[in-house]
Amino acid sequence: MNKKIIFLLAYFALSAILLTLIQQPYNLSFLAWFAFVPFVFGSLSNEKKWRTVLAAYVIGIIYWLGNLYWLMPITIAGWIAACLYIAIYWPIIVIALRFCTERKIPLWFSLPILIVGQETLQGWLFGWRFLAHSQFDNIALIQIADTFGTAGVSFVVAMANGLIAQIILSRKEKHRVNIIVGASITLIIIAATISYGRYRINQTAEYSEDGPKIGVVQSNVPVKAGEDTVPFEKIFIDQLNLSVAAFDKESPALIIWPETMVETVLDERYLKLMPDGYASKIINGELVYHASEGVYVLVGAFAGDAEIVNDKVKLKSRYNTAFLYEPNQPFARQYYNKIRLVPFGEYMPLKKELPFLYKLLLAMTPYDYDYTLDKGEEYKIFKMPVGDKTYRFAASICFEDTVPAVCRKLVAEDGIKQADWLVNISNDGWFVKKTDNKIKASSELTQHMAISVFRAIENRVWIVRCANTGISCVVDSVGNIKDGFISGTLNEKAALRTGQAGWFVDNVKIDKRVTVFSKSWQLLPISCAICLILSAAMSIYKSEPRQ
Repeated sequence: MNKKIIFLLAYFALSAILLTLIQQPYNLSFLAWFAFVPFVFGSLSNEKKWRTVLAAYVIGIIYWLGNLYWLMPITIAGWIAACLYIAIYWPIIVIALRFCTERKIPLWFSLPILIVGQETLQGWLFGWRFLAHSQFDNIALIQIADTFGTAGVSFVVAMANGLIAQIILSRKEKHRVNIIVGASITLIIIAATISYGRYRINQTAEYSEDGPKIGVVQSNVPVKAGEDTVPFEKIFIDQLNLSVAAFDKESPALIIWPETMVETVLDERYLKLMPDGYASKIINGELVYHASEGVYVLVGAFAGDAEIVNDKVKLKSRYNTAFLYEPNQPFARQYYNKIRLVPFGEYMPLKKELPFLYKLLLAMTPYDYDYTLDKGEEYKIFKMPVGDKTYRFAASICFEDTVPAVCRKLVAEDGIKQADWLVNISNDGWFVKKTDNKIKASSELTQHMAISVFRAIENRVWIVRCANTGISCVVDSVGNIKDGFISGTLNEKAALRTGQAGWFVDNVKIDKRVTVFSKSWQLLPISCAICLILSAAMSIYKSEPRQ
């Protein structure tokens, strides 16, 4: 291997290391402001285009395999397939960046467009490890997410990357007017972004009012595909005891349980067909009794239409569902079926398009049956009368809080704000490991929490997270992850609530602001994605030999 190839790989590898360190759990967020600079140097090297593209793809695969390691225990096929796919965007950026640079487009302008374009395309499958996410605790900077979403934050950070790379690459030029112009524009945009952020933070109290007390139950059950690590009856009893303890101590208006941790079907249509004495009916009865004490209880379980076939109750459909139990109701009649399912985790893709490949992928999972869930179709608002008020909230399930469009439609479909706050119930027990009777959390838990900060700002709502194995917490409408609570048994510091069971009760507030993000199409990310595709396509077309 010659020195040029080694240097080329080193440039991309250095960016991969920096991009790893900027995210949780390392949280060296300041590195994000120049993390892509080595990537630019590698992309614009004098090496042949195909070698540069190949080097970027190889390092990209290693980067994603390493940073999504927590997917491997769940589905090796899904882990490899996801990483091979997402890594494709690195060489696409290389091709597009070389094309733009050849046309004298300055890096402080082209790089942010291409990076935001890449994140937009990647986000349609998996909205993870964006530049913006590294800045989740840079509260003043990230307030522009209420207008531009994460794309706006990533754009600003990438712009700084492009400027730094431009300055270094142009250090020998005598005429530096372009650098001065680029530096001025970049610094003005950064200053304006921070000033806007401080303005939005300072006005928050004026638009906020007190909401109810909400309780959160966090279970601590590691999940392993194809296995029952803990009997579901014990899981339910443990959660019920925690829920009762929270209610007895603080009398919250609402208590939230994690996603699918009631491991049965609680759909009224199914329960009415089941005979007495079955576990599902017993669990429903216990939840009805608990709610009758004067509390709303939101639980994660399964739903589905049912029918009787050969004297047996069969499900015609199966959903991942959030059910709301209300006082003095025999069933949970308000519910939300998860709309954005996780490929390989909740369904196996390509079932209709490539059935032979679908069967091969299914054979690589721990299951000996088709575990596919059905997709929900309707964004729903839960209504919760308390005294002379009727509160309204929405619930996202699992990775739905990584999809801005889903949360926007849940909170403010058609640009009209419908939800007073947003709940996220998750089962992150898939991403922990049990060793020596202790639960060791992966980086997924803290990264998942960090991403939720942007959904709070985009929609100006408080978010209440409830996750099996953690991290359960409250995020306010300007993106602060709250430490502490009114009362509870979990760790006082939110980021340390991993690998433990317990509960907490805290107040939420209702932010009356309706954001630009909630009301409009996101032109910035869409435009950037189009620019990335066109730049890459034109570069490939230009490089084709002419007859």
